[in-house]
Amino acid sequence: MTQFAKKLRAILEKAGKLEDGAGDTLLAEAQAQRRPFTEVLVKKGVATEAELMALIAKAANIPPIDLSKLTLNKEVLESVPEDVARDYGVFPVDKIGSIITIAVANPFDVLKLDDIRIVTGCQLRLVVSTEEEIERTRSKSYQQETESVTGILDSFDEGDIALKEEDLEDDSTDLSAISDEDSPVVKLVNKMILDACNQGVSDIHIEPFEKKVIVRYRKDGTMVEAMTLPKRMQNNITSRIKIMSKLDIAEKRKPQDGKFQMKIGRKAVDFRVSILPVVWGEKTVFRILDSSNLALDIQSLGFEARCMEDYLWACAQPYGMILVTGPTGSGKSTTLYSAVRHIASPDINLVTVEDPVEYQLEGINQVPVNPKAGLTFGGALRSILRQDPDVVLLGEIRDQETLEIAIKAALTGHLVLSTLHTNDAPSTITRMIDMGVDPFMVSSAALLICAQRLAKKLCPNCKKKVDVPKKALIELGFLETDFDDPELAMEFFEPVGCPRCSGGYKGRFALLETMRMSEAVKRMVVERANIADIKTKALEEGMLTLRRCALLNAARGKTSLQEVEARTMAD
Repeated sequence: MTQFAKKLRAILEKAGKLEDGAGDTLLAEAQAQRRPFTEVLVKKGVATEAELMALIAKAANIPPIDLSKLTLNKEVLESVPEDVARDYGVFPVDKIGSIITIAVANPFDVLKLDDIRIVTGCQLRLVVSTEEEIERTRSKSYQQETESVTGILDSFDEGDIALKEEDLEDDSTDLSAISDEDSPVVKLVNKMILDACNQGVSDIHIEPFEKKVIVRYRKDGTMVEAMTLPKRMQNNITSRIKIMSKLDIAEKRKPQDGKFQMKIGRKAVDFRVSILPVVWGEKTVFRILDSSNLALDIQSLGFEARCMEDYLWACAQPYGMILVTGPTGSGKSTTLYSAVRHIASPDINLVTVEDPVEYQLEGINQVPVNPKAGLTFGGALRSILRQDPDVVLLGEIRDQETLEIAIKAALTGHLVLSTLHTNDAPSTITRMIDMGVDPFMVSSAALLICAQRLAKKLCPNCKKKVDVPKKALIELGFLETDFDDPELAMEFFEPVGCPRCSGGYKGRFALLETMRMSEAVKRMVVERANIADIKTKALEEGMLTLRRCALLNAARGKTSLQEVEARTMAD
């Protein structure tokens, strides 16, 4: 990987895509985050996947290929076993006689190619693709060939199913290989999880209705129906998930929360499970927490310059409170973890209190809340403050007790980071006062209040440029000065849709609204000023709202105006 990354860096420098020194920085980032170098290059905007393939293909003098348009062939798949394709990072495309066409991300690794020749007993014809595209295609294609949902359903016999404790996978279980010896329920749940992880899904929803069970995935913030299952499988699937999560199988009247971990290919993925009684049974929701997708570099979060300046300023303060607000799934944890990683150093005592600990960070003391054992946020925070911390991260402020202890900690020399559920930054002040805290305490403790949302990124391969009248843009919130700003392209695109994306969008990015607690804002809080007046004052001081951040990204072609209206409220 390292040799290929260095080779690719040289190719990009020769093509003028990388300046001297930039390649070393990106390579170090890829190694630190354990991500493919190509993925980091695409994410940073150095080159698109298509451009990378073209450059590698030209350097190696072999043709590129678009695997998303490939038709699956059973005979071709059988020519290269799945474990070989996975271990060597290749995908079989075609076979004629004793010649196999395989897609490779690194055509320069001669030793690897020799090994594949020996294993297959065939001559190789190479084509180039990216490591990410090969991984996506391989996981989907081999899995489709190995086991279909229809096949699992056909083999399901309610009388033959006996879910036992020994069915539970341990941390070393590899879901990418579903054994025929497993029961249909085990195979179905495993396939459901594997497909979701391969598609980059954030949540799996298993919803029972009167005559069927619907499975839906949340991908890039949008719910998509994945499969419909017969009603007779409902109880067995729920029981299987409860066993995996170490929950009470017999309890069906109360909500339950649990967790488990699975090995998907080469990486371990954590799952948070919530089971809720509904009219027709129990609804189950998995939340997929893939630590490989966690961007811990604070500079890579992609916030607006002013917002990033505010955030870094607050992180550099010796004491006070930083709050990140927003709904569940808006990326608050990622933003806070990035701040923790930015702040952490050997000479600082940094402790987190979380329910649950979503991502384990090296060198950080992380305390998991356990209400059943009497360890609440408030109780844990009291104990932590006796251990002389410098920085404390609270996973969430849920009640008055926790808020009061957190504020007192911020007022007595500690830097406190936490989250709340509010709509925007100014309304967080009202929320804290409503929870019973004196306005003077709020104004004295708070350093920075942020509001965050996730917006969809347009697919770079299929987005379509559109002309939008100036009047319509101004109605959306653009300023007259924006049209003369050289840093804004003011070119707008709309989603189209292609095999590489989901409805014209591919991935999400964060929008962050930051409100510094300036002296003027603090005075208004103490005087119990109207929240609209506080917002007006913050805007005068340079605050960028969520709508403003979204509009700026739309003007750069990163997202669409439809997405701006869908994710943010007008100012």
